[in-house]
Formats: sequence, C-alpha cells, structure tokens
Amino acid sequence: MSSYTIVQDPLQQQPIPEDGILTRQLFEDETIRVVLFTFSKGQRLSEHTASTTALLYILSGEATMTLGTDTIEAGPGTWVRMDAGLAHSVVTKSPVVMLLVLLKGLGKKKAVN
Repeated sequence: MSSYTIVQDPLQQQPIPEDGILTRQLFEDETIRVVLFTFSKGQRLSEHTASTTALLYILSGEATMTLGTDTIEAGPGTWVRMDAGLAHSVVTKSPVVMLLVLLKGLGKKKAVN
C-alpha cells in the first residue's frame, strides 16, 4: 500500500451536473472516508444523520444548511464539523462543490461520569 494518495483536479473527472447531484469517493480506509459532492442549483439533500463525526467544506457555490435546529447560509470557505447523529440537510442556491470527510470510529460522544 502506498504511503500517500493524490487526486489531481477531481472536478475534471466529475464536473457539476446540469441537473442533479454527483458524488465521487476520493479515498477510504479504516479511519476516514472522503467524498466529493457536486450539486446543480436547486438540489436538496433531505434531512439525514451520519453515524460518525463528519466534516463539510464548501469549495464553491451557496447553500442553505440545516444543522439540528439551526439554519445557516453557507458559501465558499464554510467549514462545518458535525457530531455523529446530528440531523442535517442541504439546499443549493447555486451550483455547489462540497467535500465531505467522515471520521470513522468517532461516533456519538459518551457521557463521562
């Protein structure tokens, strides 16, 4: 197994669709999964949860995101960390490119007694 992974210009291989959502897994091992999302304007990821801690980074475009009971307007450079189990959704206001990183093994926080 190589000691590094490189993906050069993934948008060349996965452009933003005219209508819809495309995903491309860039990397996965036992600790992390990295997925590139490309959305056309007006797309929606309905409310869902992840079973592990997730990091989102908006590379381009604008979207409305719901994180639990909060709603935020996200644009290029917006970075979000979400605990496992947090309900969230995305509605794009323009074409959007987003990177998702799932940190495996970092599930819900346990209460400390």
